[in-house]
Amino acid sequence: MSDRINFLTVVLDKDYRDDDVVKIVEAISMVKGVMKIKENVATPEEYMAIVRAKSKIADKLWKVLDDCEETN
Repeated sequence: MSDRINFLTVVLDKDYRDDDVVKIVEAISMVKGVMKIKENVATPEEYMAIVRAKSKIADKLWKVLDDCEETN
């Protein structure tokens, strides 16, 4: 028996202006089975989470580069 899927979540590659998303929403609306689309407005909390994640990744990358430099 296969699972039943009742919704999909689409994540955009970056934040877009609401008037620039109109065409994307129209295109997704044309897909068979799409009943409703709800847009999500970006918040400062989301931005903060992204900045913190990028900072952690950058710190780890610098550590790897420092470790590589020490071994040479």
